[in-house]
Amino acid sequence: MNLHEYQAKEILKSYGVRIQEGKVAATPEEAVESAVELQKETGTGWWVVKAQIHAGGRGKGGGVKLAKNLDEVKDLSSKMIGMQLVTHQTGEEGKKVSKVLIAQDVYYPGESQVEEFYMSILLNRATGRYTVMYSTEGGMDIESVAEKTPHLIFKEEIDPKVGLMPFQTRKIAFNLGLSGDAFKEMTKFVAALYKAFEAIDASLFEINPVLKTSDNKILAVDAKVNLDDNALYRHPEIVALRDLAEEDPAEIEAGKYNLNFIKLNGNVGCMVNGAGLAMATMDIIKQSGGNPANFLDVGGSANATTVEAGFRIILKDPNVKAILLNIFGGIVRCDRVAQGVVDAYKSIGNISVPVIVRLQGTNAEEGALLINESGLKVKSAITLLEAADLVKSVV
Repeated sequence: MNLHEYQAKEILKSYGVRIQEGKVAATPEEAVESAVELQKETGTGWWVVKAQIHAGGRGKGGGVKLAKNLDEVKDLSSKMIGMQLVTHQTGEEGKKVSKVLIAQDVYYPGESQVEEFYMSILLNRATGRYTVMYSTEGGMDIESVAEKTPHLIFKEEIDPKVGLMPFQTRKIAFNLGLSGDAFKEMTKFVAALYKAFEAIDASLFEINPVLKTSDNKILAVDAKVNLDDNALYRHPEIVALRDLAEEDPAEIEAGKYNLNFIKLNGNVGCMVNGAGLAMATMDIIKQSGGNPANFLDVGGSANATTVEAGFRIILKDPNVKAILLNIFGGIVRCDRVAQGVVDAYKSIGNISVPVIVRLQGTNAEEGALLINESGLKVKSAITLLEAADLVKSVV
């Protein structure tokens, strides 16, 4: 689950992380009101207008602008709200902006003694530890920094059984070249950031930039927070922040049936039980001359209801020219899945694209017999090679 910047910052603030203060607005009028309130609270004379979408690169796409008076706040907000913002993370279609964050200007006019850093916390699956990744090159694409100046990227591994140790926060501040009050502020910032990361079961924190102001304060100017979906049951207050308008409708529908679905840009729909088998299935499709249209894992308890839901979700994609259902009968019997396919096929009605069903495992032959005797335009296969040949014949 992803959060908007304004939501992420409020969570960080609640754990003691200093942030760039701001207020969210859904209309130009609300934006002006927010700017006035923010001026009273912080004394800021300029404001930063930030489009709120679940994507990075907003500044390069025109989604972050500086307003030097209230008229500019209203003008920039009116142009930004409702726009289709295109960044390198949204794709060509972009994302519609429905809200903007009116943030205080923390780059004080006339002051040049500011520094920008990059900082993120994520899980290193190879080591089973959390990693704080940080750099002196804040405000830039970290991918570019890694490619051109990898020596400027530092990593600090954290044992989750022990947690972040004080010597590690000091090491981070030292590697960032800080001293004096800024050094102390950075150690507090990192400690609070890790506390928040661990407390909300996050999978990623990315703060770019972390700013050292001219008066040696350390604060988060931006905030990207991703939550571990498997832990959301522990955080109903965070689930309430979910913005469905930012998510793919097909993925939302799939979630209602506990289906793991990710939309891709290919022409062959996939329905599989198991993530590993799903990856192998996509390889088969590629080798057969097609391109996967999705990743859809129905899990180990596939039945008529989930199979039907999977078909309906896949068929909503106009690019789909064929569907490959690849099931390994381990926990679930193949004949039960086959019956689910037949029932789903009849319930949905006219399915205009070819459907290929590959069954292997428990009662695979019985399942294939059910498919073949159903009278439906469904092609069955037992082996991966047979499935690949059938896909090749229809794409």
